[in-house]
Amino acid sequence: MGKLTDAIKHLIILNVIFFAASSFLGPKFGSWFALYFPQNENFGIWQFVTHMFMHGGFMHILFNMYALWAFGSPLEQMWGRNKFLFFYFSAGIGAGLIYTGVNYFQFNGIYNELISLGMQAGDIQTLLETGSYNSGLLDAIPEKKLSEIYQIYNTPAVGASGAIYGVLVAFGMSFPNAKLALIFLPVPIAAKYFIPVLIGLDLFSGVTGFSIFGGGIAHFAHVGGALIGFIMMKYWQKNQFTRWN
Repeated sequence: MGKLTDAIKHLIILNVIFFAASSFLGPKFGSWFALYFPQNENFGIWQFVTHMFMHGGFMHILFNMYALWAFGSPLEQMWGRNKFLFFYFSAGIGAGLIYTGVNYFQFNGIYNELISLGMQAGDIQTLLETGSYNSGLLDAIPEKKLSEIYQIYNTPAVGASGAIYGVLVAFGMSFPNAKLALIFLPVPIAAKYFIPVLIGLDLFSGVTGFSIFGGGIAHFAHVGGALIGFIMMKYWQKNQFTRWN
């Protein structure tokens, strides 16, 4: 850590530009570049890339950019710019695809349940767009599920966290004994222990719905980025992929 490497410098600049633009231009900017559910009218295929440059607030972008610098710098110095950028974008896009796939599975489950209850497609679309439904529906399906399908349809994903979780995995596999001293932990912990625990907590939160880190977090994007990062690292280790200039 310490040196601001070339790729990370430009990634941070782009993230700051996108953050400033979203602050000035408002929700319309977000509807173009945040990652929406595929059936939402705001969805665009480019959002699998652009959502990585969008953030929900100052602390969100601050923590992500700090992690990108702290854990990405040693990797870029070791791999070179091109290999790091390939890894970073692969993890981020993979995270978006996995997050969308999990959402699609959950969405279809609730959608088919509503159809089985006799609800018409038009009424479901009204629920998705407005959140309105016949209160008698609650006799057959929990309100939590209606809220969940509405949130999946309408809430976009933003942030570089998926890509950064891939970077975390790569850092942990490359420097397993590096000690991580964090604010909320009294003693430094080796990366090979801390990073798997962090990913495990995200997986637990995603599966159970009980968010340890707070609300509004795309846990399966984190897990997805970590999974893609792990697969790529294992493949590169097996095939002895070296530095790309």
